[in-house]
Amino acid sequence: SFLNSEFTDFTNYISRLFMNIKILVAAHKQCEMPQDIVYLPIQAGKALHPDLDLGYQPDNEGENISEKNPYYSELTAIYWAWKNLQADYIGLAHYRRHFCFKRKKNDWDSILTADEAQALCKKYDLILPKMRKLYIETVYSHYDHTFDGKQFDNTRIIISQLCPDYLPFFDKAMQRRCEHLFNMFIMKHELFHQYCEWMFPILQKLETYYDLPNMDPFQARLIGRISERLLDVWVMKNQLSYKEIDYIYFGKKNFHKKVIGFVMAKFFGKKYKQSF
Repeated sequence: SFLNSEFTDFTNYISRLFMNIKILVAAHKQCEMPQDIVYLPIQAGKALHPDLDLGYQPDNEGENISEKNPYYSELTAIYWAWKNLQADYIGLAHYRRHFCFKRKKNDWDSILTADEAQALCKKYDLILPKMRKLYIETVYSHYDHTFDGKQFDNTRIIISQLCPDYLPFFDKAMQRRCEHLFNMFIMKHELFHQYCEWMFPILQKLETYYDLPNMDPFQARLIGRISERLLDVWVMKNQLSYKEIDYIYFGKKNFHKKVIGFVMAKFFGKKYKQSF
């Protein structure tokens, strides 16, 4: 048994030296992409735009839900990876939002490199972006002011039916004043599959509560938004430790519009009608 233990430790060590890491970069249009080998640009919603070829991995090959992209957003890329991608670690970033381990003079040079990703994955099974702090709001109240808290209520009903042992952790997550967002992560293959096996049945059930094709397109993306908040529920329930690293947003930062939008939502009942 000692020799078996030594052999297992050795093989685990070797496997970490030669890890295959794939970080999907979800995009729906042509844009600049990181060139490191760990990045895999993926065209999300390809099934809806068959004539648009970005030169990226399409999310409608193999088993997929590409046609649900208007509701699931980047989750169609995650689903594709779950069903079709083989890698030791699987992650997700966005064409305008990337992980950053160490800030450099230039934002583009600050994007997480392959070497940095390898070093992190040798130490951690789960890597998440830094939490967004809400300060004067809970996760539930902020969502209720800006979108529709009933969507969380329906999600809670579904969790109580499908996986009631997660319910206390869902309630706890709703009352926190911080959250991991954007469906961004890098996680070990085994964890990734466990996460998807838990999350997607909940979201598929949530679909049945809404007439998504006839909703306003911005509001119909509720499946993707709800999924962002489910990640923390899953992490808490499974008592997973993780490493937080920074992220960089590429694009115009409409901070003043975000503040105005939040104030109008919280104090005047004006729900979000667009992304800021």
